[in-house]
Amino acid sequence: MASMTAHDHMSRDKSSEPEQNGPFRELVRRRRAELNKSLDQFAAAAVDPVSGEHVKRGWIHRLETGQPVTPPGVRQLRALAAACELPLEQLQDAAGSQFHGVDPLISGSTEAKAYVHKLDRLPAEQRERLLRLIDTLVPPEE
Repeated sequence: MASMTAHDHMSRDKSSEPEQNGPFRELVRRRRAELNKSLDQFAAAAVDPVSGEHVKRGWIHRLETGQPVTPPGVRQLRALAAACELPLEQLQDAAGSQFHGVDPLISGSTEAKAYVHKLDRLPAEQRERLLRLIDTLVPPEE
């Protein structure tokens, strides 16, 4: 039996590595750009309001450039949510998808997923009106 080469070993290891390009990376990159913050400004704002833990500039840079990073824990996610000015759940969903292959929205329809993802961009008042409209078309389950 032939011995495993370094290349073969590395190829197998890559399959178990967390995905470096994905929805979490894109969310953080897009949000930093929308907020018009430099990497230093963004990193300075990335502080967990509960523990006071900071997410380092280098980690954010590696994430945004697609380099390997350690998947963030809840403290880092809270810190990044503060810097992104987004709900924690939005970052948790994106991180779960990118690093663990978890789809926060289980649905048989890709169309339904697209609708739900667009809802986050609507103001709260419009989301409430849309829900009332949907309730007139399809009564809520009890």
